[in-house]
Amino acid sequence: MTVKAVIFDIGNVLTCWQPEAFYDRVIGEARRRALFDAVDLHGMNLDVDAGALFRETIYDWAERFPEWSAEIRMWYDRWDELASPRIEGSIALLRALRGKGVPVFALTNFGRYSYDEARPKMDFLSEFDREYVSGRMGVVKPDPEIYRMVEEDCGIAPGGLLFADDRPENIEAARVRGWGVHLFEGWQGWAERLVAEGLLTRKEAGL
Repeated sequence: MTVKAVIFDIGNVLTCWQPEAFYDRVIGEARRRALFDAVDLHGMNLDVDAGALFRETIYDWAERFPEWSAEIRMWYDRWDELASPRIEGSIALLRALRGKGVPVFALTNFGRYSYDEARPKMDFLSEFDREYVSGRMGVVKPDPEIYRMVEEDCGIAPGGLLFADDRPENIEAARVRGWGVHLFEGWQGWAERLVAEGLLTRKEAGL
């Protein structure tokens, strides 16, 4: 089936999301390991992605773990550094697709409030034709419901959707529904896939 819309995940597809690497730089690997062993920071972030308040949730966790309070607050206070650098090759692909008139959507596990704070700082977030943000939808990938909600909202049959994500479980959930999928491991591989689908030329894809 012809691709009718291309769907991008955001974290580790359009911008890096590697909290462990951030903390390694800031507090050192040994202390970072101790922090992540003591505090389920990814679980905290999942609460945010599911719709919980951004700053308030993180600061509440900081109060619950006073011995790690300064480090936990960094998740909010230095969030821009956690979610960087941008993956410029992928952003260029997003823009090339839109330049060709191909609808481009976002499907992301991202907090409702953190997304609103990120939008002015990440210009590419304003360039999607449709935004599917877990914190707004009340469900996170890879729950099948989030993919069903996308299909219902956009009105495109599953076979007409091509989705790139860096997490195999998210890709598999979409594949089961009949979506075209690409496991993102770098922008060049994603570019090759878009060329193979006939959506971009090699030049347009930056290859």
